[in-house]
Amino acid sequence: MFFKSNITNYSKAALILENGDIFTGVGVGKKGKTIGEVCFNTAMTGYQEAITDPSYASQILMFTFPHIGITGVNKEDNESKKIYLNGVIFRSLSNDYSNWRGLNSLNSWLKQNKVVGITDINTRDLTIKIREMGALNATIVNGVDKNTNFKEILAETSKWKGIKNIDLAKKVSCKLPYVYKNKKNSRELINIVAIDYGCKKNILDLFDSNNFRITVVPCNYKYEQIIKHKPSGVFLSNGPGDPFATSKYALKAISKIIQNNIPIFGICLGHQLLALALNAKTIKMHHGHHGVNQPVKYMTNKKIEITSQNHGFMIDIKSLPKHLRVSHISLFDKVIQGIEHKNKPFFSIQYHPESSPGPHDSRYLFEKFKNLIDKNRYAQKKRY
Repeated sequence: MFFKSNITNYSKAALILENGDIFTGVGVGKKGKTIGEVCFNTAMTGYQEAITDPSYASQILMFTFPHIGITGVNKEDNESKKIYLNGVIFRSLSNDYSNWRGLNSLNSWLKQNKVVGITDINTRDLTIKIREMGALNATIVNGVDKNTNFKEILAETSKWKGIKNIDLAKKVSCKLPYVYKNKKNSRELINIVAIDYGCKKNILDLFDSNNFRITVVPCNYKYEQIIKHKPSGVFLSNGPGDPFATSKYALKAISKIIQNNIPIFGICLGHQLLALALNAKTIKMHHGHHGVNQPVKYMTNKKIEITSQNHGFMIDIKSLPKHLRVSHISLFDKVIQGIEHKNKPFFSIQYHPESSPGPHDSRYLFEKFKNLIDKNRYAQKKRY
C-alpha cells in the first residue's frame, strides 16, 4: 500500500554554480536560499542516514541515484539529532512512500527540518562537471520568481569561503560529556572515551554491541578532562570540515594521549587528525569519496573490502613518516584509507566501518581495537 505525501505545492527552483552554470528545477523542502559546496553520493539507498550524517555540514548533497525517497523516513535511521548539511539535490524525488517503518515522506521531512532542496535537474550532467572540475560552490534558490537576481546570487556564490581551512567540528560536536548505552549489557565492558567531532549514532551502536562502555566528550576537551574518565582506549570520531583547521585545538589532547601510549582508533576526520598528530599532512581532494561501493585493499592480508565513504580531505602520502605504515588503500585512486603505527597501539581508517548505510566488510575493526586494548593493558593504578 502507498501512502500519499501531504506536500502538493511546489515552487520553481534553480541551482547556481560558481562557474556560472544554472540548472532549473522544482523546489523541495523549505523555501528560501542556501549556499554550500556540492558533493555527489553514489549510494542507491540510505538517504536518511546520509542526510543526517554530521560529516556533510556546510555541503550540498547530491544523490546520483535517479529516484530517491520511495521508503520515506522513520525514527530509527537518523545518524544525529539535527541535520547539518546546507542543501540537497535530486534527479527525481518521490512524492509517495511505502515501507513498514515509514512515517513521513522525504519531502515533508525536509520541510520540517528546514532543509532547502531542488529536484528534477540533470544530476548526471552535474556529476560529470564536479568529477571534471572538482567540488564547486553552489546556491540553491527554492522560490525563483521574476525578482530573482541571478547575477547577485552568482557573485555571492563565488565569494563563499567554502570548507577549506574551516573548522566545523565545534558546530556539530556535543556540548557536554555523556555515557552512551544503547542496550543493557551484563558482560564486562571495556571503558573508552569517544571524542566527538561529529560522531554518527551507528558508530556508537557498533561500539556498544562489541561490549564497549563509551563516554562521549566534546571535540575541544582537554587531555586532563579526558583522562578523568580512565579510558582503556580513545576513539577519534568522524566529522566535517578541514582537519588542519580542527587540529589547531584538537592536537593538544591527541598528542598527550599518544605520549601516554593509550590505544587510539580513528575514523574519517579522526583518521586525519591522528595522522596530523603523528607528523603527516592532509590535503583537500579534487571531489572526494562519497558512496557505499568503494573498494579498499587491506594490505596485511591482501583482501578487498567494499566500504562506505564520505570524505573530501585525505592524508598526503608523500608526507607519511617512517613510523607509520599504510594499512588500507583505495583501489579507485590509491588514496590512503588506513594507517597504523609500526610500534605503538594507534590505528585509523578513512572510511566508515559501521557501514550505515553500506556493506559490513569492515566491522572487524571494532574487534581489532578491542584486541589492541587487551594486548596493551597497562597498570591503571600507575597511570591514574
